[in-house]
Amino acid sequence: MAKSYLQELLGQNERILLETRQHWFVLFSSIVLEIILTLLLIAGVTVAIPLFPPAVFGFVLVLVPLIGMLRDILIWYNREYVVTNRRVIQISGVFSKDVVDSSLEKVNDVKMSQSFFGRLFDYGDIEILTASEMGINLFKRIGDPIKFKTAMLNAKEKLGFEEMGGPAQSAEDVPSLIAKLDELRKKGILSEAEFQKKKAELLAKM
Repeated sequence: MAKSYLQELLGQNERILLETRQHWFVLFSSIVLEIILTLLLIAGVTVAIPLFPPAVFGFVLVLVPLIGMLRDILIWYNREYVVTNRRVIQISGVFSKDVVDSSLEKVNDVKMSQSFFGRLFDYGDIEILTASEMGINLFKRIGDPIKFKTAMLNAKEKLGFEEMGGPAQSAEDVPSLIAKLDELRKKGILSEAEFQKKKAELLAKM
């Protein structure tokens, strides 16, 4: 089975945690005029045909807004915002692709903004502040921004504990690290199996 473009971007042991797009409001605002124009053309040609039969060729004009609508839908569909266990990925472009990564290790802060209608219809802006040269990465009017922010922060917190099995940890650190892992397990960030595996790795150091 052929891999999708997103799957081809993933590194070894990298997993997709969440995928989202801009809210459907964004798509609707882009195509609403094209929908109206399509309906007006269809209605106009339909009325004109009995009076002037060659007007049937006017249906060809309907292709103009339909093609524009298809273009806007493809642009919206191919603009994805993805959280993995390693990074946040922004993908755009239908044929030519533009990919922007923000490593979770370099994420310093996350700001979410929701207007009244954003809270009502579940969309908002996510601003990621990083220590990279990019500095700020802004995702505008994405769907379910709270879930996106939570998934990203949980992945960042979990990432900090994936390296606990390294040789730098002393035996004195082990009990406190296990306690922190247990807190992550209680929050649902770590599964029971992941907790037990990491706990066993830490206990082996004592």
